[in-house]
Amino acid sequence: MAKKSDKKVLRGRAGRMQGGRGSGRATKGAVRLWGRHAVVAAMENPERSINRIWATHEMMDELKAEGIEPAADVRVEYAQGPDLARLVSRDAPHQNIVIECDPLPELFLKDVLDGDPAAPVVMLDHVTDPHNVGAIMRSAAAFGAACIVTQDRHAPPESGVLAKSASGALETLPWVRVVNLARALDELAEAGYWRIGLDGDGEVTLGEALPTGPVALVLGAEGDGLRFNIGQHCDQIARLPIESAVESLNVSNAAAIALYAANMRAHYRPE
Repeated sequence: MAKKSDKKVLRGRAGRMQGGRGSGRATKGAVRLWGRHAVVAAMENPERSINRIWATHEMMDELKAEGIEPAADVRVEYAQGPDLARLVSRDAPHQNIVIECDPLPELFLKDVLDGDPAAPVVMLDHVTDPHNVGAIMRSAAAFGAACIVTQDRHAPPESGVLAKSASGALETLPWVRVVNLARALDELAEAGYWRIGLDGDGEVTLGEALPTGPVALVLGAEGDGLRFNIGQHCDQIARLPIESAVESLNVSNAAAIALYAANMRAHYRPE
């Protein structure tokens, strides 16, 4: 990393002009991420190509003290907090560091199904809120999921909001984007996965539906739930046993509970 004196501090209009103002949008084809956990995870991910870093001197010094430094060819521009705020979504907690990077390499389902058979696959059917997808990623990483699967056209792209919600999991959890979820479910069946769709009207509870072998957990969109065609490609529709006073759970909460249950079934079965 170059010395501080070699970097120009960007303030006011100059910072806005060089960095791009606005809503967290990066230059064409790139992704803009912010927040300490998300950025450090990206910097430590060998699959992530970082093009530019905006940060305060204090933040870069803090990272350097922890042994975290950008590659020599990464452009680092020092700025103050107010100028960094103009690079991200309104009111986003940038925590004094913002990066612009290339999207992660494309993954295919077959690339991630040859690992631990006890690791569940999480499939999201038209879940579009980046906060929810990021939170689900965080839970999936915490409970050892094999990957998350979404549809190309009906899921949020990589973004600062999603990465911040995922708290680093975007860089560690494989994310497979497919054209057709039904075909992906067929591929999972061929690989030996028991496909469980989660729905409040399921005839059995998730605990009753969980198998002893590989499992895919399929969750539907906020409000609408699983689409009929996707439910038809599941082996079983199960519900979470919640109290009748509560109509439903947020999809990210439901995912966390389902992942915990799958983890317990896979690793802590009674003798």
